[in-house]
Amino acid sequence: MTGSGVRLEDVVGAQTTLPLGEVLTGRDLEWVSTPRGAAPLPPAGMLEVVPQPVMARARWWERHLIELLTGVAPDAAHDSTPQSGYDPRRHTLRQRELAKLTELRAAGHSVSFATIKRLRAAYERQGLWGLVDQRYARVSGPTGRVDQRVVDATVQAIDEETNRSTGTVKRLARRVTQILAAEHGNTAPALPSTATFYRLVGRLAQGRHTFGSAKTRRSLAKSPKGPFGSVSALRPGQWVHIDSTPIDVRVVLDNGVIDRAELTWLVDLATRSIPAAVLRPTTKAADAAVLLARALTPEPMRPGWVDAVRMSRSVLPHRRLTALDDQLTHAAARPVIVPETIVCDNGKAYVSQTFRTACRAMGINLQPTHLGSPWENSAVERSFNSVGTLFAQYVAGHVGRSVEHRGKSAEKNAVWSIVELQALLDEWIVTVWQNRPHDGLRNPLAPDTALTPNEQYAALVEVAGYVPVALNADDYVELLPVSWNRIGRAGIKLNRRTYDDNALDAYNLRGEHSGVTARDGRWEVHFDPYDITRIWVRNHRDGGWITVGWKHLRSAPMPFGEVAWQHARNILRRRGEDTATEAQIAAAAAQLLDRAEQGPEPKATTPRDRRVAGRTRSTNAPSGPRPNPSEQQDTAQAVPTAREENPEPLAEVIPLPLFDAREEARRWSF
Repeated sequence: MTGSGVRLEDVVGAQTTLPLGEVLTGRDLEWVSTPRGAAPLPPAGMLEVVPQPVMARARWWERHLIELLTGVAPDAAHDSTPQSGYDPRRHTLRQRELAKLTELRAAGHSVSFATIKRLRAAYERQGLWGLVDQRYARVSGPTGRVDQRVVDATVQAIDEETNRSTGTVKRLARRVTQILAAEHGNTAPALPSTATFYRLVGRLAQGRHTFGSAKTRRSLAKSPKGPFGSVSALRPGQWVHIDSTPIDVRVVLDNGVIDRAELTWLVDLATRSIPAAVLRPTTKAADAAVLLARALTPEPMRPGWVDAVRMSRSVLPHRRLTALDDQLTHAAARPVIVPETIVCDNGKAYVSQTFRTACRAMGINLQPTHLGSPWENSAVERSFNSVGTLFAQYVAGHVGRSVEHRGKSAEKNAVWSIVELQALLDEWIVTVWQNRPHDGLRNPLAPDTALTPNEQYAALVEVAGYVPVALNADDYVELLPVSWNRIGRAGIKLNRRTYDDNALDAYNLRGEHSGVTARDGRWEVHFDPYDITRIWVRNHRDGGWITVGWKHLRSAPMPFGEVAWQHARNILRRRGEDTATEAQIAAAAAQLLDRAEQGPEPKATTPRDRRVAGRTRSTNAPSGPRPNPSEQQDTAQAVPTAREENPEPLAEVIPLPLFDAREEARRWSF
């Protein structure tokens, strides 16, 4: 061995140097000899769930058995000689076992020769784990000792609850009884005790919301039985999600009606940037097509925006981008992202011929999701929740996401028109969203560090990296740290990363109870802190290890590669240095939210005045192109009106007579 490498020599004398990890984990290498007396590594995770007195007893036996096998106690000095009667060079194994039996009986311990032989053999075969009383380490099945017919009937009853209104466990028990009677008649088994049945239902209905939200229950029933698929975005624009949702703010529409507007925007999966966002009363196919055009156009600096949000003062590679497109010279710090593939749901605006034609003209692939599969567009769905908490709740006219969260007469505070709210939204995206660390942009090697969308864009523009794959052997895995986790439909979440593999379906482990009651049914997971590519799950039912890879491991090159994250670390270093720009952006974000909450100036005094002011602004704002005011003045002066060419005297004003009801009644009476 030399450092972390191992030099191997074959029978003909040829030498090969391999890393230690490859020697320990290589499937083409086999240990043909084992040091005598070396015990296998115990299962570190299972040792934690054994009661402390049982573990103390097992370690007490381990000390005596090591002395029996080697002649020296484990706590003896390194230069100690074998004890009398335990020297392997002078005494046989049987003689040493008899010597240990005599020693223990002399010390007052009631043990038999058969017990010592059995424990010695178990220790040589399983190590410390063979000395543990297996009655305390027994793994129970997911349904315990309940009759399998009752289990099958309970599963059927839980499946039937998917489209029913939410009920109680008592109603479910009644349905289970009916199913058993219909299938087995007089031989139907009785239900277990109430407590046992409640535990059974809790395990079988875990994660299905059988007694919770009916909407969530139906949504979960539509999810696929296998693992969720995933895609990795290696560069900006590779995968872009689009969707629409009503924003939680009442606005004054162009016709003076107060109603919600509909927000439609794009989310870049690689950088979590918002290339474009539009507000409309109702999203149409033409609006979605315009959204694509805005995504391909730089966001210009507008009057009133702080200078700190200029692209030239941001982390974006301004000089390099400006050399390619001079339109970015006076642009704001929002990256221009050209979508390669757009993922959308099956809304009419997105599957229409207009939107498809716009995508085809721009060379964009359109990928609709499956019907009833909102999780396939999860990035944009989750971003809508962030809009509500980070922006909408601070705007005047906020009404909450539902009637339950709505304040009293909240819609009366609606004073913003769609045009004004669109301007606020654009400023918020540039000022807040693009400069706010995003939880989905974390360095896997340092999960506590999150990048902003602008920083991630700058890092991916430079380079995309690659994560190497490493394999592991059983003994090597036992030395790794232990974590207890649940296995969900999406896989196993560990340190803000998700691991998944088809083997979890082969063993039917998703959502199941591990049988380790002391850990509340969680599964024992071993992980390498310096290798995030995969983890290892102990199969408590069949034994052995299940290797579960990181969901993004199959993509190469990786967006979180070593080289890309080197650029990201440099960006984070610069983030701390440019404190002046950061302070200006923070101050501008605070002023933006204050302005959105107060409403436009001048501020009306009553709710009616505010609504009238909003309608006035909405109707006065031109919706189409208009000539410049100077051109209108010149035209008005050059073309005189007919009244100015032929002036006429004013006619005599004749007043209209007043209507008298009594006089009219007398005139028409007979």
